[in-house]
Amino acid sequence: MLLSVVVPCYNEEEAIPFFHEELKKVMEVFAQKYPEVTFEVLFVDDGSTDGTLTVIKDLRANDERIHFISFSRNFGKEAAIYAGLKNAKGDYVVMMDADLQDPPSLLPEMYEAVTAEGYDSAATRRTTRKGEPPVRSFFARCFYKIANKMSRTEIVDGARDYRIMSKKMAEAIVSMCEYNRFTKGIYGWVGFKTKWISYENVERVAGKTKWSFWKLLMYSIDGITAFSTTPLRLASFMGFFFTLLAFVMIVFIVVRKLVSGDPTPGWPSLACIVVFIGGVQLFCIGILGEYLTKTYLETKNRPIYIAKEEE
Repeated sequence: MLLSVVVPCYNEEEAIPFFHEELKKVMEVFAQKYPEVTFEVLFVDDGSTDGTLTVIKDLRANDERIHFISFSRNFGKEAAIYAGLKNAKGDYVVMMDADLQDPPSLLPEMYEAVTAEGYDSAATRRTTRKGEPPVRSFFARCFYKIANKMSRTEIVDGARDYRIMSKKMAEAIVSMCEYNRFTKGIYGWVGFKTKWISYENVERVAGKTKWSFWKLLMYSIDGITAFSTTPLRLASFMGFFFTLLAFVMIVFIVVRKLVSGDPTPGWPSLACIVVFIGGVQLFCIGILGEYLTKTYLETKNRPIYIAKEEE
């Protein structure tokens, strides 16, 4: 039984040594409790600009279970996840981060779920966001609520990428070779029986987060547009509503003129209405632009990632 541990990493030279030590402890637990299990650890270096690749190579020199793929540039975490799943050879595949916000100590419980309890996948979710800025936590909760309202694909609040899955599920995810990827949604879309394991948030062991508020905002927009056409329908409904409203106002103005003979006053309010409707039109065009951008990138059929070095 081969267990592949896929670790996407970008500028994590400080965290990887700590991660490797914790993972070795878990491997020793497996050696005692599940002697039939062997490991491979696949680091995916997402075009790091620090010494991440050097650290990985040093670890590989002393541990033959370690392998790596190094990208030619930074393609993003979604591309790193795809590359890891595509190249993993294990009967089960584990996805986890190198910063130890995904506790390796949960791995035995997750493995038990997929081998003894009949689940295809065991995934983790955070019950708290301790250590995060309040504003960031607020917008994260809003995103999950909006995404689940708009999409038929369930995206679990607080879900992490940290999970173990069967080879069949990993192959199903890899078969979705779309360029604009949102893995949290893909996990739900492919289905399979999943057990959720909750834990309290753990702060990263070293280094700094690579996710700024702006990057998270763009990522959330990608998630909504990838699994929902509701924004397009919203734009259509808004167009219909304002067309109907304009017709009603025209009828009102004409009737008022015929009945009272008064001129129609209120150019300031008219200017505000024109500006408001113009803003709504630009907003709807922006929604169309988001979907058109995604279509444009998909039709280019560019590779999701380019590997510069692997071993």
